[in-house]
Amino acid sequence: MKTIRLIFVIISVSCVVLSGCKEITALMNKGLRIAHAEGVIDKDTQKVINDTGKAITNAAETSGKAMANAAEDITPEQEYYIGRAVAANVLTTYSLWKGSPALTAYANRICNAIVINSSKPDIYNGYHVAILDSKEINAFATSGGHIFLTRGLVSSAKSEDALAGVIAHEIAHIQLQHSIKAIKTSRFTQAIMTTGAAAAGAVSGYDVNEMTSILNESVGDIVGALVNNGYSQAQEFEADAKALSLLARAGYNPAGLIEMLKELEKTQKDASGGFNKTHPSPEKRRAAAEKVLLLQLKPADTSSYRKARFINK
Repeated sequence: MKTIRLIFVIISVSCVVLSGCKEITALMNKGLRIAHAEGVIDKDTQKVINDTGKAITNAAETSGKAMANAAEDITPEQEYYIGRAVAANVLTTYSLWKGSPALTAYANRICNAIVINSSKPDIYNGYHVAILDSKEINAFATSGGHIFLTRGLVSSAKSEDALAGVIAHEIAHIQLQHSIKAIKTSRFTQAIMTTGAAAAGAVSGYDVNEMTSILNESVGDIVGALVNNGYSQAQEFEADAKALSLLARAGYNPAGLIEMLKELEKTQKDASGGFNKTHPSPEKRRAAAEKVLLLQLKPADTSSYRKARFINK
């Protein structure tokens, strides 16, 4: 019984790593009183308990700092530089297509028309569309406002409204801060890991600061993984819903996104990698988007005026 109570003392102290110094002190004192009453504590044991208490206090402070860092807002400037780093990562895998400056300029005009009519027309360094020299069908967007469309995806569009649907979807990811939310989620995961590391370090002697530094460095890798793994299904559906609104506000036919998804159903049904790797199936997206479209205010259909200027190559 005495041994069990002594173990209870030490565990009680360790279990308050997230509770703060006052709770630690209170439990420490309570534990020492129990141990003294039972006559099972000597000077060496008391030293172990005191050292453990100090270590746990330090662990609590380390954990608190990690949690505070996780809760910090990411500034627009930080968003841009994070996004630029991700864009650089994309360009280590893909090359920019320089075969048609006119197509790149055209895609950027569509982008500008959409964002200028949106609730967030200005970001730190603006929105920019680039075409990637790849037959793969895919698209990426970074928090810095960089939008990448592959040649394969652009050539799949059969109208300007359909191409605008793709661009609006990527703009939606940026304005909804999906990659930034992923970073914040990563920060909280990191903070929890740091808490565990701090508690372990209290008894194992690990350098928690060094471990935390290593975890901080992994954030870039996590952001880069978004390009390879894509966003969650819920975020993709959310981006489609916002894209429909963006298209309508800019005067495009929101059904252009549905048109594009139907086209992707044909081309991506049995495809592996690329679009299917980073997005939910076009069928699922279309079904969800069509429900939202029923509630969407539809502008006058002016698509006929855009037929003459449409290019996709």
